[in-house]
Amino acid sequence: MRATLTWVNGTTLAAVVLSAATRTRLARGPGGVLVAGGYRLRLPKQSCFTVGTVVFTKRPADWLLDPDRAELLAHETRHVAQYAVLGPFFFPLYAAASAYSYLMTGGYGCRNFFEKHAGLAAGGYHQLPLRPWASRAGAAIGRAASSASRRRGGSPSPR
Repeated sequence: MRATLTWVNGTTLAAVVLSAATRTRLARGPGGVLVAGGYRLRLPKQSCFTVGTVVFTKRPADWLLDPDRAELLAHETRHVAQYAVLGPFFFPLYAAASAYSYLMTGGYGCRNFFEKHAGLAAGGYHQLPLRPWASRAGAAIGRAASSASRRRGGSPSPR
């Protein structure tokens, strides 16, 4: 079903065009996923990324299809499901989520909703602390919310 939806919404067609333009070789993966091995462009920097139903990797397709990398392939396959639901809207939404993550932590993935949903560790992402200003702002917002709750007669949440 995911593969059909990504063909209908055009994201897999875009991936096949990208695959042809970058001369990557397509191999069949599990569940209708295609793996484009040998991606050579510098961007994105990750070793794998997904467009529609196609998972691009800078290494040969067999590398990603190896059972030792089942978690990474599962992570990328979760992105396929995101493309199936969001279609071409995935691109700007993912960019916004990456920008938010970078703004808050200095890393593009750890606060990115899409990467969190796909499994941070499986995708090779590490949890990063908030930037100092973001941490201070979060604490100030928490204090203000707690103070407002007390003024309304509410009780603070248990800790």
